[in-house]
Amino acid sequence: MSRSLIQRLVPYFAARLRQNHRLLSSSPSSAAAALNEASSSPSSSESPSPSLDSIHMTDNFIKRMKELQASETSDNKAMLRLGVETGGCSGFQYAFDLDYKINPDDRIFEKDGVKLVVDNISYDFVKGATVDYVEELIRSAFVVRHFLLLSVFTFVIFSSSL
Repeated sequence: MSRSLIQRLVPYFAARLRQNHRLLSSSPSSAAAALNEASSSPSSSESPSPSLDSIHMTDNFIKRMKELQASETSDNKAMLRLGVETGGCSGFQYAFDLDYKINPDDRIFEKDGVKLVVDNISYDFVKGATVDYVEELIRSAFVVRHFLLLSVFTFVIFSSSL
């Protein structure tokens, strides 16, 4: 029984590996077109044609960050810092943190007055990704969707101030 299951799944995984290889080895313009085809069910709050060098923020992300900023008492608005750390199933995991300062090696992405900050090393891992905020029955979380990898990684911020 398990052998027949493996025989049925091998062609599927082989096709996905070939598709990922084509995406990663293609030119930037054709990769962007392939990204649009690969994301078969984009949500309405995402950009219809994602750029490969930018980090995109959904409307839900913007709304949640504005709520967090409105609950602060200081005049300095918090930014969300996105970083990549060692750990997790693939050897890397995303880390979110509210931050008030910008370091010299940071890249800043801004939409509707909300800033997302990514350091230069982490940027190589997250460029082209979309950052979203989702609310489910058992949790609320910021989510990174990276369509080049054709997978979804979610990470929750745990903080007493949220």
